Amino acid sequence: MRRVIVKKSTNAAAAILLILIANFVLFRVLPGDPATQFFRSAQGARPSEELIERQRQILGIGDPIHVQLGKYLVNTFTGEWGYSFFRKSQLVTDIIAQKAAWTLLLVGTSTLITLWLGIVIGAMSAWRRGKAFDLGSLGVGFFFYSMPTFWLGLLLVVLFHRTLGVIRLFPGSGATSIPPPTEPLALTVDVLSHLALPVITLVLVQLAGITLIMRSSLIEVLTEDYVVTAKAKGLSDRQVLKRHAIPNARLPMVTVIALNLAFIVTGAIQVETVFNYDGVGLLTVEAFQDSDYPVLQGLFLILTFAVVIANLVSDFVYAYLDPRVRFE
Repeated sequence: MRRVIVKKSTNAAAAILLILIANFVLFRVLPGDPATQFFRSAQGARPSEELIERQRQILGIGDPIHVQLGKYLVNTFTGEWGYSFFRKSQLVTDIIAQKAAWTLLLVGTSTLITLWLGIVIGAMSAWRRGKAFDLGSLGVGFFFYSMPTFWLGLLLVVLFHRTLGVIRLFPGSGATSIPPPTEPLALTVDVLSHLALPVITLVLVQLAGITLIMRSSLIEVLTEDYVVTAKAKGLSDRQVLKRHAIPNARLPMVTVIALNLAFIVTGAIQVETVFNYDGVGLLTVEAFQDSDYPVLQGLFLILTFAVVIANLVSDFVYAYLDPRVRFE
């Protein structure tokens, strides 16, 4: 196990180093001058060459490329990611940290609900393979899976925020009301009500994939000797599923979660944009529109690091849960 940890950690470290270099190169080959863009965001007009050159020195883009790379690596690991062009005097790390809390709430809630529903529905579909429940659940799941995330979000806004009468079941935008309630219970209810439609959107889009993987895994497990033996001993269907089949069929879920992280993040960006949900996804869109390079650079690092680390953790967890796994 120690050899596995060392090998996988080394691979992850190499991937992170490549990500850092790619991030460094990417934002230096983009068209436009960050120093000029900095002043345009503040003044709306082109500043003097003297001001531009001074800002280049402040940003470090006037130094030789190897000096820039060295400073970039040091600043990255020390958390000095600079200031936003459009949110003056605000550190990039502070901006991302504020938005990340809302995105973690959205992604975490939707992922937990999706996993629970996917495991339950997938298990029921596998046990009743070929029957009405199996065919119906797969059909409905793939119907929502085939929809573009942003289009499904807009559809839910129309149905539950505008169309279904005067009451308006759920808020259609934002993470909280403006101004937010001050009483803790009222604030909690307000946050959850604003969270409802974005979570429903992500769950509906992701559910079919989790359900299908759980169904396929359980169908394979149900043919294993230990499951057949459990049935022969007279155990009830519920006992066979709960004690023997489902625990082993759930193992692929560990890998699925890590592999789907990039898809989940992409979906979150679309969902947050549709619902104007104040998270990292909406921040990414705004930073692109404003050419806010420091914020974009920080977001790129955070999101790619998250994918690498999630895959690394999933490898360790899978190896711990399944002793049969052997890494080459």
